[in-house]
Amino acid sequence: VQLQASGGGGLVQAGGFLRLSCAASGKIIGINDMAWYRQAPGNQRELVAAITDSGTTTVADSGKGRFTISRDNAKNTVYLQMNSLKPEDTAVYYCNAEILVLRGLGFSRELTSETYWGQGTLVTVSS
Repeated sequence: VQLQASGGGGLVQAGGFLRLSCAASGKIIGINDMAWYRQAPGNQRELVAAITDSGTTTVADSGKGRFTISRDNAKNTVYLQMNSLKPEDTAVYYCNAEILVLRGLGFSRELTSETYWGQGTLVTVSS
């Protein structure tokens, strides 16, 4: 199982917009919560937004009114639409997912929930 993030890597001017995507692939039984985190230089990783499997969303105060998280369950993909970007949004953005997988062999196989992280995608916002 892996998460592949895309959509960052470039330079965006303040006030601009960007859409990040993150697709899960592999032997996936199901996906519970999905989320985006970010980490700016010298800072701890922080939650940006999260979405449950039923579509309930949470957005951190820093992104309220500007960021929207959504998901396409058929594609095992989570998105982060970021509008009105600010220089302080500059960070590496990581996707995160709680993924249901089968572990073990034969009759001892168990359904477990495991946490996976994407590789990170850099978002740079210029002033």
